[in-house]
Amino acid sequence: MNDRITQHLYKTFVNRGFATLRFNFRGVGRSQGSFDNGIGELSDAASALDWVQSIHPEASTTWIAGYSFGALIGMQLLMRRPEIRGFISVAPPANMYDFSFLAPCPASGIIIQGTGDTVVTPNAVQKLVDKLRTQKHITIHHDEIPRANHFFEHETPEMMRSVDNYLDMRLAPDCPIK
Repeated sequence: MNDRITQHLYKTFVNRGFATLRFNFRGVGRSQGSFDNGIGELSDAASALDWVQSIHPEASTTWIAGYSFGALIGMQLLMRRPEIRGFISVAPPANMYDFSFLAPCPASGIIIQGTGDTVVTPNAVQKLVDKLRTQKHITIHHDEIPRANHFFEHETPEMMRSVDNYLDMRLAPDCPIK
């Protein structure tokens, strides 16, 4: 929850008035437990969402955002929670994990990838985007950030510009994507 990208995503949603939570998965930082290959981490994410919704029952929409492994877990959570209306997925590890569970993907969103990422290959992410774009009733945006590596070390402002532009478009009253 303390890496730069997660902090930037968090601040963007807070600045837009969302009830926002960032957290560590089990075994990360000072959290209890140990890595559970995504099974326990999905449970962690669902519990965190339940908690946020319990203290903010007035929230009219729910979004999910994640980076790298967090993007995978966020997309899995998206499949289990029909109230999620949008997603931001940064460098989803499409070359390391099977994303076939996204059939059909229930919400529109954006996938952001660095063209210089050697951890999560741009080609694997492009294949995921192409597959998702064949589905009806959703719109998948895909932004590639030139020269950006997996950590967006020198391209964080460009990545966040992509996030902000997408949110501006989706949150506009006249946005056709729901």
